[in-house]
Amino acid sequence: MSALRHRLADRGVDRQLLLLVPAAAFVLILFVYPFAYGVGLSFQPAEGGGPFADYQRFFGDAYDRDTIWTTLGLSLPAALLNVGASVPIAYRMRGRFRGKRALTAVLVVPITLGTVLTAQGLLNFLGPKGWFNRTLLAIGLVDSPVRLTNNYWGVFFSLVITGFPFAFLLILSYLSGIDPSLERAAATLGASWWPRFWRITLPLLAPGLATTFCLTFVLAFSVFPSAILVGDPAGETRVISIAAYHYAYERYDYPMASTVAVIMGVVEFAVIGIVLGLRSLLYTGPTGGKG
Repeated sequence: MSALRHRLADRGVDRQLLLLVPAAAFVLILFVYPFAYGVGLSFQPAEGGGPFADYQRFFGDAYDRDTIWTTLGLSLPAALLNVGASVPIAYRMRGRFRGKRALTAVLVVPITLGTVLTAQGLLNFLGPKGWFNRTLLAIGLVDSPVRLTNNYWGVFFSLVITGFPFAFLLILSYLSGIDPSLERAAATLGASWWPRFWRITLPLLAPGLATTFCLTFVLAFSVFPSAILVGDPAGETRVISIAAYHYAYERYDYPMASTVAVIMGVVEFAVIGIVLGLRSLLYTGPTGGKG
């Protein structure tokens, strides 16, 4: 046994490395195998016609094909707004001041609400008989309720409310990791806050912005409950996840549902690849964190 341990150690295998085995088995069983099974199932169409028949059916049907653009039209603007709104707020909150913890708690409260409760709140607040429309009608600004739910805007607002806390916390952590002495050194040379932010903080923050955008985009791209509860699931907010649900649990065509899921993954990987590629073009240095 001792000789075996020595031979394994010579090859870089020790007891600490063996601790990875349970984690690797967990990932393999719960993630890799289901993913591989789903991809394989997408090449076994229930109606026959060859391994790519379901992909041809999806892209040949405008009703299904348009779900890609519908989902991108919701997820990309929502992710951009969440990241864009998080940067100035996190930038101002990275230091220490009285009430910081309370303000941070208020900003991240939507994480605890969930999509269903958020959708219910939007219906009560922005619906045709909600507080917002009743106020507009009472003061005479509009003659009829403004339609802000059960359409594109209802889903968009839901994605912003649920996605902002994640973007804010991530960007705040990245900003906290940037050495503040860099900006202080620039300030001693006469640089105002905007040149300091634009030339020092933003380039160092670029990798974190790209990562945050990718995570918030994936979160928004997989939208499902909001598209049904505060959207128009058969019309302008029929996102690609609804198409996958339709084939899996209404038509029981699991190969086609797997095909839609694979297409979802490919689109997400394409967007993430573009964002990470742009990040590498804009900035290739270290993140400048404190360690």
